[in-house]
Amino acid sequence: MSDGKGDVWVEAGFAELARSGVEGVRVEVLAKNLGVTKGGFYRRFADRAALLEAMLQRWRQGRAASIAQQTRLDGQQPRERLKAVIQLYSERLNPEAMAIELAIRQWARSDENAAAAVASVDAARLKHVAELYRATGLAPEEAEAQAFLFYCFIFGQSLLFVERGPRKRSQLVAKSAEKLLD
Repeated sequence: MSDGKGDVWVEAGFAELARSGVEGVRVEVLAKNLGVTKGGFYRRFADRAALLEAMLQRWRQGRAASIAQQTRLDGQQPRERLKAVIQLYSERLNPEAMAIELAIRQWARSDENAAAAVASVDAARLKHVAELYRATGLAPEEAEAQAFLFYCFIFGQSLLFVERGPRKRSQLVAKSAEKLLD
């Protein structure tokens, strides 16, 4: 995909994936959404499976790069970096990215390649956050368990509909986050 020609198809694939799941990512649908013919698709990809693989590769690489960047200390103390990551994911809800994440996870339930991509991203997430917890002085096993709880919180809080309003929600998230930083 370094030639850039497939990028538009991959982006259209992600948009359709978020809307209707992997079943909706079909060449005809994407061509219609892009206002082009299917011929352009077949000049870039051999078939739908090649597009799906390119989507998984882009998602895996993009998530891994983001995770590495978000957990880099860059002169911050480990607890401050953990707090910044919590704030990033709890204060700036990104419905489109969450829809893609959930759709890929659903896809992974029935596809080995998607499952491998999800496992790779999850391993990177846990590894980087566990490294931050180890930098706070936690033993490796404790750091891994804390990293697991951290991501349970990050994803769980974004899925909950808290009936208390935005201010109460942010207070609840902040109080819960404190528990992860103790």
